[in-house]
Formats: sequence, C-alpha cells, structure tokens
Amino acid sequence: MPQRLSTKLIESTDEKLPIQDAVHQILPVPSDDPQDPLNWSVSLKASALIQVSLLAALGGINTAIINPAYVPISEELDISTITVSYQTTIVLILNGVGPWIWVPLANRYGRRPILIGTTALGFASALGAGYARTWAQLIGARVVNGFFPAAFSIGPAVVMDLFFFHQRGRAMGIFTVTTVNGSHIAPLLGGPLGQFLGWRWCFKFAAILNGVMLLIILLGFPETLYDRPERDSFVAFPRPRQPFRTIMLSRLKLPQHYPQRKLHSKQFVYPSIRMARYPSVIFPALYFAAQYGFASILPAVTVASIFHSKFEWDTLQIGLGYGAALTIGGSLGELAAGMVLDAIVKRRIKRFDGEVPEPEARLQAIWTGEILVPTGLLIYGFTLQYKTHWIAPLVGMGISAFAIQVITTTTYTYAIECYREQGSDVAQLFNLLRQVFGFTFAFYAVKLCEEIGYQFTFLMFALLGSGLAFVPIVGLMFRGGQVREKLGKPE
Repeated sequence: MPQRLSTKLIESTDEKLPIQDAVHQILPVPSDDPQDPLNWSVSLKASALIQVSLLAALGGINTAIINPAYVPISEELDISTITVSYQTTIVLILNGVGPWIWVPLANRYGRRPILIGTTALGFASALGAGYARTWAQLIGARVVNGFFPAAFSIGPAVVMDLFFFHQRGRAMGIFTVTTVNGSHIAPLLGGPLGQFLGWRWCFKFAAILNGVMLLIILLGFPETLYDRPERDSFVAFPRPRQPFRTIMLSRLKLPQHYPQRKLHSKQFVYPSIRMARYPSVIFPALYFAAQYGFASILPAVTVASIFHSKFEWDTLQIGLGYGAALTIGGSLGELAAGMVLDAIVKRRIKRFDGEVPEPEARLQAIWTGEILVPTGLLIYGFTLQYKTHWIAPLVGMGISAFAIQVITTTTYTYAIECYREQGSDVAQLFNLLRQVFGFTFAFYAVKLCEEIGYQFTFLMFALLGSGLAFVPIVGLMFRGGQVREKLGKPE
C-alpha cells in the first residue's frame, strides 16, 4: 500500500521543509554513519555511478566492436559471415549466464573486488581474441570474454546502494543509457579499426579500453556495499559527512569485511530464478527482452550480412552507418526516459499530498516506447525489402533505438522498485532473458528474411514484441499492486 507521510518538519542546515518535500532524501532511511553510501557527497556518488556505468558499457563494446568486421574475418578464416556471427552470439548467451557467478560473490564480498577481477578477465580475453590464429582459438577467447561484463547486473545494485527513492529513476537512466550505448558505440569504433588496421585491432583496442578502466577502478571506485541497520524513524538533517579523502581511503581497501553475510551454494542460481514467479518482474523482463532483442541485438548480429549484400557496404560504412543510428537514437531516448520517470513520481507525490506512489505509476512512461519500437521495425523491414535509399532503414533503426531506451529504463526501474531488496536478482533475471533471447537471432533471422521477405519478418517481430508481450504490462498497470500484495515479499 502507498506510504502516507506526516507533515512534521525536519531540520536542514538552512531551512525547514515539510516532510513530504523531503521524503525523497530519507527513503530508504540512512544510518548515522558517514561511511554509509547514502550519506556520501553528490560528487562521490556521481563518480561511482559513472565508473560502474562505463564498465557496463565496456561489456557491450567487447561484445559488439567486431560486428562490422565479419566480412574480413570470414575471408581470412574461410568461413561464412553467418558463421562469424556465432562468436558474437556465444558472448551474448554467456553475458547472461556469468552474473549467476558474479552477483552472489558481489553480495558477499563487495562490488569492488568482483568488478576489478572481471575487468582483468576482460582485458586478458580480449587480447587473446586479437591474437587468435584459428576459428577455434577465436571462439575460445570469446567464450572467456563472455563471462566478463559483471557490471551488467552489479550496476543496478550499485544504484540501489547509492541513491534515494526519487533519485533512482534518473540514476538508472544514466546507467542504462551508458550500458546500452556501449554496444551502439562499438561499431563506430570497430568500423574504422577493421577497415584500416584489420579486424584483430578491434579486439586489441577493446583490450586497451579494459586496461584503462582496470586502472581507473583500482584507484577510484569505492566499495558501495553497506550493511545498514533498519530504522523506522526519520533522521535529522544535515546527514553526517566525512571528507572525500577519508571515505575514499576507507572504501578502497581490499577486502571489506561483512561478517554477517554468508555464501551458500543456493545463492548462485536460485535467487534470480525465484524472481520469475512474480508477475511484476517476469512480465516486464520478458517484454524488455523481446523489445530489446528486436530493436538492438537483431541489428547488431545481422547488419553486416544484410548491408553488405543489399548495399555492398564495406566494414567502415557498416560500422559508421548503423553505429551512428543506434547511438543517436539511444542517447535521445534515454535523456527523455529518465526525466519522464522522475517527473511522474514527483507529480504523483504532489498530487496525492505526500503519498509515495505505487511502482505502477512508472509504467505510464512506457507508452512512447511501445508505439515507436514497432514503427521503427516496420520502417526497417519494408525499406530493406523494397530497396529504398540506405538512409531509410537506418532511420527505422534509430527510431527503435530511441524507443528501446524508454522501455529499458521504465521496466528496469519498475521491477526493482517493486522488490528493492532483491534489486541484484531482478537485474540478473532481466539480463539473462535479454541475452538468451538475443542469442537466437544469428541462427535464423537472415535466412527467415530471405525466405518470407524482410517486410513480413519484421512485421512478425513487431506483433510479437509490441502485441503479445505487451498485454501483461497493461494488466500490471491496473492490477500490479494487488497481485504483488497477494504474493507477498520473497523470503
């Protein structure tokens, strides 16, 4: 049920504010410890958020930087471009499986050691792929690389560690736009590298980026995991603060100790899978996976084959063309999504006299994405089928990229707000379904387009994602709170 707030006053350094105006600052209720991440300065919180967001983006870059260079790989290793795409799809599926290992370890030993270790793994495996001499060696290196992007699922947990209720929409917006645009920016890097330096330098450059980020987080990413005692009362302001240097020196130490936290075998798979029984998680996750797969992953694993055959594009043109479409559309979409989500929450609080809104209020932001994803898919499919100018399918791609950012931020934030304590598990399930769904495209998408036509293929995708998968979301808008209350909280 919505939480009703009194109108008592709380003390601030400069003014007294009605508690309904300050509620965002005290939900969740912070401790009196300056080491509590909720009490950190804005600059320290922003630094941690930016670093974990860049790490997640780096996961997308590692996965997709090679996509424009399928043709030169196929020529050197004497395999088809569709076969070459399998080294990307194997990374996609392992991106979904890897968090089953990393999230429980991060919940036990802290975010910092896991992010450092996995970034080192990404550096070594990307370098190995760059020096691979056979198809088997390349696949082996890419398998290891697929386990690297722990930040995909740890990032949302870091957002929960750092930010108060009303701040999480925008913080998740920053995280998701950075994460998603990692795979969008990747072809902008991979196209020129593959064209002028050869496909191996796509992987070598990814290794360089991994090495740089490894150094940055070693020196600058503070541990955000904190065991906060539960408090029912509101706290006085100003909140306790310590100098930036003091907090950094304390939170950079390895290892941090969490004696009350235990690690059990059932924590490695069960926590994320159990969240699938809750409609407020599984239906947004399935909707997100379908739409993200059609709007983002599908172009990534098929664009090299399609644009090379349709428009005779080379590696550089493929990288710059579809990379620019996805990046521009995705960035604009996320700028809109984060602001809209937070504005909806603030408006509801003001409208209902300080009443904290149900998470379902956030779902009202999804309509823009629901309309524009199928619009972009249909433009893409029909313009490819009827051989229009190359700018037309790229426009369709950009529209879908804009829309998927709205859907990503809305579904992630909604599901995590429904089950805040299980935020890492929710994010892990989202990531798993997204990667598993996207893993399948390379095996059938191009062949299906050739068999029934691009227009009917993408019409089918639009109906599946924006039709069938969206029906349960409408149900959650009206009955989500009741269903959630009936099922109770996860044990």
